[in-house]
Amino acid sequence: MKQWDTITLENNTRLKGIYVLTLNRPDSMNALNTQMAIDMIDCLKTLINQVDCRGLIITGAGERAFCVGADLKERNGMTKESWKHQHDLFEEVTLLIREFPFPVLALINGYALGGGFEIALSCDMRIAAPHVKAGFPEVKIGIMPGIGGTQLLTRAIPMGIAKELLFSGKQITAQRGVDIGLINQISSTDSPIYEALTFLEDIARNAPLSLQQIKAAVNEGADADLTTALEIELQAYYKCAESEDRLEGIKAFNEKREPVWQGK
Repeated sequence: MKQWDTITLENNTRLKGIYVLTLNRPDSMNALNTQMAIDMIDCLKTLINQVDCRGLIITGAGERAFCVGADLKERNGMTKESWKHQHDLFEEVTLLIREFPFPVLALINGYALGGGFEIALSCDMRIAAPHVKAGFPEVKIGIMPGIGGTQLLTRAIPMGIAKELLFSGKQITAQRGVDIGLINQISSTDSPIYEALTFLEDIARNAPLSLQQIKAAVNEGADADLTTALEIELQAYYKCAESEDRLEGIKAFNEKREPVWQGK
């Protein structure tokens, strides 16, 4: 497996196929700079082609921050061309996360602000440490979310609450995130990564083709009218129904054993 300058990638979990991508610039509170975007794009593209991959956890190094968004020190003095190139890279990062074929869990272990919050929202699910603060402060510096924040937030929670957070730039706590349905659960242990691994492993033990098709059906159907969305679901259903894994699942159930999935 490759190594990168600004991120790390591990696959040392109890269940093979769960990868942990860690944003690794703790001295900068894991701020997203150009190199980190390049590294994340390369890493995510590598994982898509990793045959054993069944799920991904994205987290930040240290306990202070998940990611505080774009590195404003790097952006200070950037030309318009450099800024646009960097933003294109940031867009690609969140697109790859959203379209990642298997479930992606954000383990938010500290501040998740701006682009960092957008990365977390691009994931399928979120676990947060109790001390987490998250928000979009862009409005306070004359800009706005630009890699999915306004669209992902309004699809995840009631629009009025989403607009309040976007208009005000204020931060929410982990508990507030749970209350409004933005965060799946708050870590209750001294080892949030262990809790995140347990959470995702329970999901990743299921049929890989089913996981892929469920994610595709949900994502593609979310913006479609109901008739179209139901057709999307039906097409995904038949891909599972006609698979070898469906036959294995039934056989394993009747033989009272764990299924051996082939992903086809």
